Amino acid sequence: MPNFLIVGAQKAGTTALYQHLKKHPDVFMSPVKEPHFFAFEGEDLDFRGPRDRETLGHMVVGDEGAYRELFAGANGERARGEASAMYLYMEEAVGGIRRHVPDAKLVAVLRNPADRAFSSFLHMVRDGREPIPDFGRALAAEEGRIGGRWSPIWHYRRMGFYHEQLSRYYEAFGPERLRVYLYEDLEGSPERVLRDIHEFIGVDPSFVPDVSARYNVSGVPKSRRLHALHRFLLRPNPVKSALKPFFPKGLRRRMVEGSLNALRNRNLVKPPFPDEVRRGLIEGYREDISKLETLLDRDLSGWLR
Repeated sequence: MPNFLIVGAQKAGTTALYQHLKKHPDVFMSPVKEPHFFAFEGEDLDFRGPRDRETLGHMVVGDEGAYRELFAGANGERARGEASAMYLYMEEAVGGIRRHVPDAKLVAVLRNPADRAFSSFLHMVRDGREPIPDFGRALAAEEGRIGGRWSPIWHYRRMGFYHEQLSRYYEAFGPERLRVYLYEDLEGSPERVLRDIHEFIGVDPSFVPDVSARYNVSGVPKSRRLHALHRFLLRPNPVKSALKPFFPKGLRRRMVEGSLNALRNRNLVKPPFPDEVRRGLIEGYREDISKLETLLDRDLSGWLR
């Protein structure tokens, strides 16, 4: 079982954090980045949004034995972790963590909730799942989607009310077990954030990983064919399985984290965030941001501009 967890937020840099942390020689990260075991243990994933079952079926590990097996490859590393970005949002995760790993250390990264919502929307557009290409109209459809049992990743607006979400974790685990960073911290000074997390999870804080790569970038593909090829190369398929014995694990990782990742990023363009929609979202989050400032004792006025 893990002894630390990255709990979210979704589209706030958790993929980059996962990739950077697993470069540390004394950190073992689950080979499945987002197993979401503590949120979905034993559940039938009856979500009904576009490709929800297929997508969640590829990553969710809901069986305890299978989840434990994710960490069977650990070889004496002090820190063992995973990065399920929806744990922060999903109430069920708090109870699951308390039952199975009550002493685990927890890490959260928060992003301006309006920017996070737009990035999440672009993520779904990028992957060809979002049926409404207009962000404002997609937001207007959100409550109907929630009522229709679309998975939490479609909760663009709701997922940004961090005060309530973090309060659950503070109440359950106390502030000494939870480290909270801002997306701006991770973007502006990733080495400092990683040094602090390394110290928090009990590994050598002097280790400095290469943080130059960008991961899980959102945007609209310029070429759908190129994007489809990228997705094919990343997903399990018979061609990959047949070629796997001919490529050492380290080379495969460098290909995925380097060449394929860079190829996808170059193929993405980020459209402008509609001004009126952004202002509407910020007004809706204003009260929650004010409460969050008090909870974290941090100035978040930049999120209200």
